[in-house]
Amino acid sequence: MRTLHGTLRMLTGQEKPLLNYQCEKQSPLAAIIGESRSTASVSIATLLGLYRYPQVSYFSSSPLLSDKHQFPSFFRTIPSDDVQALGLAQLVVHFGWTWVGIVSSEDDYGTLGSHLLKQELLKFGVCIAFHKVFPIIPLTMKIGFNLDVVRTSSARVVLVFSPDHFLLPVMEELSRQNVTGKVWIATEAWSTSPSISNKKELAHMLKGTIGLTVKEGTMAGLKEFLLGLRPATSPDDMFVKPFWEQALGCRWPNQENTRTHNMASFCTGTENLEQFRSRYSDEYDPRISYNVYNGMYAIAHALQAMQSCFPGHGPFTSNTCGEIKNIKPWQLLHYMKNVRFKNKMGEEMFFDSNGNPPAVYDIVNWQLEPEGTIVYTTVGSFDSRAPMGKQLSINISAMRWNLPDTKVPRSVCSESCSPGYRKAAQKGQPACCFDCVSCSEGEIAHGTDSSHCMACPPDLWPNLRRTECVPKRIDFLSYQEALGGILAAFGSICCFITVLVLRYFFKYRDTPIVKANNRELTYILLGTLALSFLCPLLFIGIPHKITCLLRQTAFGITFVLSVSCVLAKTIMVVIAFNATKPGSSMRRWLGPRVPVVTVSVCTLGQVILCATWLFLCPPLPEKSMALKSGTIILQCNECSETAFWCMLGYMGLLACASFFVAFLARKLPDSFNEAKWITFSMLVFLSVWLSFVPGYLSTQGKYMVAVEIFSIISSSSGILVCIFIPKCYIILLRPDLNTREHLLSKRANSNTR
Repeated sequence: MRTLHGTLRMLTGQEKPLLNYQCEKQSPLAAIIGESRSTASVSIATLLGLYRYPQVSYFSSSPLLSDKHQFPSFFRTIPSDDVQALGLAQLVVHFGWTWVGIVSSEDDYGTLGSHLLKQELLKFGVCIAFHKVFPIIPLTMKIGFNLDVVRTSSARVVLVFSPDHFLLPVMEELSRQNVTGKVWIATEAWSTSPSISNKKELAHMLKGTIGLTVKEGTMAGLKEFLLGLRPATSPDDMFVKPFWEQALGCRWPNQENTRTHNMASFCTGTENLEQFRSRYSDEYDPRISYNVYNGMYAIAHALQAMQSCFPGHGPFTSNTCGEIKNIKPWQLLHYMKNVRFKNKMGEEMFFDSNGNPPAVYDIVNWQLEPEGTIVYTTVGSFDSRAPMGKQLSINISAMRWNLPDTKVPRSVCSESCSPGYRKAAQKGQPACCFDCVSCSEGEIAHGTDSSHCMACPPDLWPNLRRTECVPKRIDFLSYQEALGGILAAFGSICCFITVLVLRYFFKYRDTPIVKANNRELTYILLGTLALSFLCPLLFIGIPHKITCLLRQTAFGITFVLSVSCVLAKTIMVVIAFNATKPGSSMRRWLGPRVPVVTVSVCTLGQVILCATWLFLCPPLPEKSMALKSGTIILQCNECSETAFWCMLGYMGLLACASFFVAFLARKLPDSFNEAKWITFSMLVFLSVWLSFVPGYLSTQGKYMVAVEIFSIISSSSGILVCIFIPKCYIILLRPDLNTREHLLSKRANSNTR
């Protein structure tokens, strides 16, 4: 109790006791305040816990001491390392660092703390580039080996979990190796350590360091109280002489050190405290004193609560109270667990169920001044009591980094993947190391660092950057585009020419050249050719149900009708030549019966074929999305490829028959040699449609339609040009040849030969 009283006086500057009771010299031990870390704290807490002595530590942050089953009487005024690990992890995440290294000491503080830190970092998706442990006894070879990994790693952020006295030789070795470009993250054990920050040779390497440190509290009057202490005025205070020795660096004389020390180093009690004033400003850390302050006041408030107990209303057996003059540790422990107060700085102080205080850290930034000294600048805080996501607050604009660039340094294993790319893990590397792979065809990635690409709906397609799905391009042969417009115009012009030829043939129907070549078949042939030239109009434009039903059948029937007329004309040429021979039986075949039967039978076969096709499997319009990437092809599904090729095959068979008959009759002495021109026309016709087959099979979409239209126009034009243009030449330009006399003279010459 005497110790408690004296310490309270030192912390508050009060000459009178805080409590209104008198402490006796022989009072039993009530509580202990200590500073030891790790192993020592665990051992002491275990021993004191057996006897339920309250122990308040202002320096031990080991998470093991939070276990109340093993350490029921342990309290502390410094946050546990598990909270510190959470704060450090959130600090890393706040700056967007995903690739960090860890360096820790080999003692309990470094081992346990770094383990907790790794767990928290992994929870937030941060990858550990390396974790190197250095010995607490400096072994140059082992330290050098470990630090070589730190120097060569691509991680620019290194978190260091170590006490300052173990870390100092490591930092000196790093400085000798000229390690630069790293951002150091400090724990509270060295984030405000003068032994490291005051080293001039380390200043340039460690500038920009960020660290968590226990909250700083300004205790009014403490500095003045310390500077006013004198051994002569406080002879009974057991703390004054040790304070004097530590503040002024002298020793009080006694029998032992009188023989071993120079008299000049002895304390006299009259020394000037101005020397301590400068050291107080440079080296004194008010953060630790603030923890001691809270610990002392916590015990004082527990004692105050014990003294304020009314007999019969106490918390113990039979509602008894504890005796303030004969304190039992387990009684004081009860009040310690329920302590809750606000200190003079307005901060609330209490202990949770694990004996831990409210976890509040300041975030400091080591900033290099022009004269080469490091100053600790508070740039933020971490408060574990705040809701998740609001625990960390930091002023980035107030920070300085160890790089010329004022922006936040980046520390990533792989740069972010842009939209349109996905992350592909690198074999044998952590998840933060990846390659950026472009999304596959038909897939997109909206944001950065997408782990997978998303497939577009069937009617949509990725844009060029593959960042969003856009409507697919509609593909069909339209009148608005050049190809469709040219084919439609050319077909219309050919149709007009055909109609014009038909007009002239009808106008000159009584002339020998028209009569000699079966003018009825000629009219039918010219009419069907005109219709053939109009068939392409059914192929151009958006396919509809009616156009899909009509276009192939209309084309097939009109072409077969045309070829049937050509075949009938060819047969009639052969019959007419043989009928002129004396006694020939061919005379009875002259007349309209043969042409009518030939045209009707041949055309009926195609009509039956097309009708069967439409009845069993009619063509219908469809949207094809599989033929061409990123394109919706509007086309007619012919439903039956077999029926389509049978229709073309039948037309080709008739054309071959016409060609064969015309070829055999090409040298017959016809009046105007029509068999020869029919041979040429069928040769053109067959050449076009034989070329059509590979062209049609090798194209898709509108180009496949264009190939068929071109074949229709080309083959029809071949018949028109080869059969009718020579006759038009005679009708319009050589009327002298279009006479009966000329026709008879040709026949006479033929008979003579």
